[in-house]
Amino acid sequence: MDFSVGVSVAAVVLVVLVVVTLGIGINIVPQGHVYTVERFGKYHRSLESGLGLIAPYVERIGRRVNVMEQVIDVPSQEAFTRDNAGVRIDAVVFYQVLDAARASYEVSDLEVAMMTLTMTNIRTVVGSMDLDQLLSHRDEINERLLRVMDAAASPWGVKMTRIEIKDIVPPADLAGAMARQMKAEREKRASVLEAEGHRQAEILRAEGRKQSAILEAEGRKEAAFRDAEARERGAEAEARATRLVSEAIAKGDLAAANFLVAEKYVDAVKAIATAPNQRVVVVPIEAAALAGTLGGIAEITRSVFGEGAPARKSGGLPPNVDGSGR
Repeated sequence: MDFSVGVSVAAVVLVVLVVVTLGIGINIVPQGHVYTVERFGKYHRSLESGLGLIAPYVERIGRRVNVMEQVIDVPSQEAFTRDNAGVRIDAVVFYQVLDAARASYEVSDLEVAMMTLTMTNIRTVVGSMDLDQLLSHRDEINERLLRVMDAAASPWGVKMTRIEIKDIVPPADLAGAMARQMKAEREKRASVLEAEGHRQAEILRAEGRKQSAILEAEGRKEAAFRDAEARERGAEAEARATRLVSEAIAKGDLAAANFLVAEKYVDAVKAIATAPNQRVVVVPIEAAALAGTLGGIAEITRSVFGEGAPARKSGGLPPNVDGSGR
């Protein structure tokens, strides 16, 4: 009876030992993690994600390392630029563990070490730059920090992927001065642009006046040319008419002479009557002589158009003009 009880207890203990041994020896590693295996307290190997087996009681799981990309929010800190301007600056750091063994055994606390290293290098980079350069060259700051941090974290088996400056806050008095400076600069640019606009407008107006003067001069030149041509044509017509009248007088045709004198007479009367400084014109005009002159003109017209009417040898002449030339 006692023997059977002892066997039963031993069997139970053996089962429990087997279960515990299997529990210790079988490990399931999640995706994105790596487990380090220590044999007698010393690093031996690493278990990748999936099912991992270790030798129970001889080996054990040392560190459980996250090998996914991780982020550290660096707290805000005060730093001084090269021109002694104090600013508050904060950043974020993105990194990834490439070697789980070195990240576990080369540094005591990886996250604290990364944060301390980042804060120190931020102060170093800020101290090497002026305030204006610091505010306007964030990409350069990020690049310099990434290069320095990556080199420093490489012995830890860590790859720095990105470092981003979240915010740079200058002191309140400097911020006000910068705002006034920016306002003055924009007002200056506005004044320059306004002056340039006025200048361009004046240039365009001058060009317009120049073109207008050129066109007006061209118009006067063309008008003068046309007037000269008209006067030349008129002179040619007058000379031709005078020649024809002279030939007619030489042939004994006094009607042509009467026509020429009558034409000049009528033009003279018209000029006197339409003068702008005359309102009442008193001229001794013989109506019968004027009628006779018009009759002579009619006879010349009939002779020119060949209606066969004989031209009158004597007719009405203008006042004080008769066939004897008196």
